[in-house]
Amino acid sequence: MARRAGAPEVNAGSMADIAFLLLIFFLVTTTIETDAGLDRMLPPIEPPDTDVIIKQKNIFQVNINRSGQLLADEELIDLKDLRSKAMAFLDNGGDGTCSYCKGKRNAESSDNPTKAIISLKNDRETKYGTYITVQNELVGAYNELRNREAQRLFGRDFTDMEAEYLNPETSSSLKDELKEKVKRIQDLFPQKLSEAETTSN
Repeated sequence: MARRAGAPEVNAGSMADIAFLLLIFFLVTTTIETDAGLDRMLPPIEPPDTDVIIKQKNIFQVNINRSGQLLADEELIDLKDLRSKAMAFLDNGGDGTCSYCKGKRNAESSDNPTKAIISLKNDRETKYGTYITVQNELVGAYNELRNREAQRLFGRDFTDMEAEYLNPETSSSLKDELKEKVKRIQDLFPQKLSEAETTSN
């Protein structure tokens, strides 16, 4: 069959090269955003103690219902009052064995900071933001008490010492020094924050 004169030819090879280059360009330059999540340090895993009896008065129960209302030991409270109530519970020193406690030493409340447990429970329909805000207030209660003792013993805040200890740029000699101080303060007010299973009520 005779080829018609003057018919333009399309160079398919160069078109494929251009398409391939465009594909590579978009793959290299496109960024896909990913959720970073929450920056939360988890407590170390400790072996469960067997045959330990926990007195009810050593448990501070915090519940968040589906409407976002807050109950502390079955009493309806505002979020702004949660931290002070948690601190009063942790710092109570009811059995008289805590020499550094400045609480009311109420016999109906916690015996000692080392025995005090905060139990946080929420409804399945609780808003995530509310849950995190409540959790931050409880962690803040521990940090305020730890800061108080760190200032008394070492003249600086516990949160600053812990941040410096966890900083990878901190020298190993300073880390060794900070490790003992951080552990000493953590032992005075151990963070026993129990997050119970959600309820559907």
